[in-house]
Amino acid sequence: MLVLYHHPMSAASRLVRLVLAEYDEASEFVEELVWQRREEFLSLNPAATLPVMIDGENPPLVGGTTICEFLDETRGVLNRERRLLPENPYVRAEARRIIGWALDKLEDEVTRYIVQERVFKRQMPSAMGGGSPDSKAIRAARSNIKFHLKYIGWLASTRNWLAGDAISYADLAIAAELSVLDYLGEVPWEDNKPVKEWYARIKSRPSFRPLLGDKVRGLPPASHYVDLDF
Repeated sequence: MLVLYHHPMSAASRLVRLVLAEYDEASEFVEELVWQRREEFLSLNPAATLPVMIDGENPPLVGGTTICEFLDETRGVLNRERRLLPENPYVRAEARRIIGWALDKLEDEVTRYIVQERVFKRQMPSAMGGGSPDSKAIRAARSNIKFHLKYIGWLASTRNWLAGDAISYADLAIAAELSVLDYLGEVPWEDNKPVKEWYARIKSRPSFRPLLGDKVRGLPPASHYVDLDF
């Protein structure tokens, strides 16, 4: 059985969880607090980043993009009707571009700051960087998300799914990022109807239900988080 080291507020981890659920892949999930720098976890990934997946006695698979590529090669290509990387090489390249946008640009400019300041600092001891949130960082992230929603809205309004005609890793990657922010009530859905409608489609998929059940100790989700119709 596959074992995934993750955190419920790690967007890359959520992406992998969505992919595993889309492929009906039985998995074991281990929640990891990376700032604790456990020796067992560091032996799997010295960089102390998430997600990390273990497949039997094989070397660890590290990072959302790496794991998704692995799952496509070992699961997706064997089930082409449900494959989450498009068959067309140009559409596949576009899906990979949007994945990069989600896990790099959106993560670096918005999600990472919000999660670090509002979630991780609450959980971390002061000696490890815990403490009061940085209001300037939060304000910057809240300003940046408007640009991202505008771009995602353009994609959603000009295509059936974000990368093309069928759902792909691109949709799951963006949805994973937005789901973390939505848990914290940080997505101004009213500002972009196409994004809200697209996200409602993703949110209604069976693969998304486990994410809607996530809970962070001492930090309940926004009231609309589990509502499929917002």
